[in-house]
Amino acid sequence: MAVPKRKTSPSKRNMRRSHDSIKSKNIIEDKESGEPRLSHTIDLSTGMYKGRQILKQNSDTKN
Repeated sequence: MAVPKRKTSPSKRNMRRSHDSIKSKNIIEDKESGEPRLSHTIDLSTGMYKGRQILKQNSDTKN
């Protein structure tokens, strides 16, 4: 069974854990609709991404 040869120091332990913190989401205001959305994602209300139409918009409404 593999075991550590030396005890991990608090400094090394904390350096390993430095990337484990919870970070806030990068929310931006959409240029087309003005609604908040995550950056680097398609705006689902308009179907636009980086000024280009990615998704087709359905004009049908469900009754």
